[in-house]
Amino acid sequence: MIRIRNLTKRYGDVLAVDDLDVEIAPGTVTGFLGPNGSGKSTTMRIALGLDRPTSGGITIDDRAYGELPDPLRQVGALLDAGAVHRRRRGYDHLLFLARSNRIPRSRVEEVLAQVGMTDAAHRRAGTYSLGMRQRLGIAAALLGDPGVLIFDEPVNGLDPEGIRWIRELIRSLAAEGRTVFVSSHLMSEMALTADHLVVIAGGRLLADTTLTDFVGDGPSLEDVYLRLTAGHEQYAGGGR
Repeated sequence: MIRIRNLTKRYGDVLAVDDLDVEIAPGTVTGFLGPNGSGKSTTMRIALGLDRPTSGGITIDDRAYGELPDPLRQVGALLDAGAVHRRRRGYDHLLFLARSNRIPRSRVEEVLAQVGMTDAAHRRAGTYSLGMRQRLGIAAALLGDPGVLIFDEPVNGLDPEGIRWIRELIRSLAAEGRTVFVSSHLMSEMALTADHLVVIAGGRLLADTTLTDFVGDGPSLEDVYLRLTAGHEQYAGGGR
């Protein structure tokens, strides 16, 4: 369970997240939906201890991320596919992460196979396409076999086959009882992946509901989403 309680984050005079209060349940794909710059990435960074909240906070299984004894075994995350040294081989990147979290070396081979990166494992990351870096980031998220997974725009850089693959992977992880929290600014993508939606704009919560109830018998998903987010001022502090 991820619990976001009265989360507020300011960058100087800019209010990036405004009193956000939601719970992300296990066994479900929860889509975190909002326009670019609406506060999604800021929220996920705070969940992983990369930013400090101004007030409120986020807990994972009732602990802040920094208090988790074996973080990669409990939480897997992909926020930035470029967060790997360009001269480091994909295999070595994962091996370093495994050793730092007491994860068996054999697990590196398993996740490389799972994301379709076995043949490229011993190439340097600087030679990877964006889609390959995205797959390596997903492998890193899966490395500790965690119960909670956080993905920020995971389909970026993937071709149509890769997009179908990540959709199926995300849904299979939730079916195993894991908590899966996935951000996107694309309603069309969430419509094919998510069971539950948390919609924000301008850092504020607009909806926290099932995908079915979000639309009901009314207009299309895209129409509801556009109407809901229209007129909400976006955060202008760097596309967080």
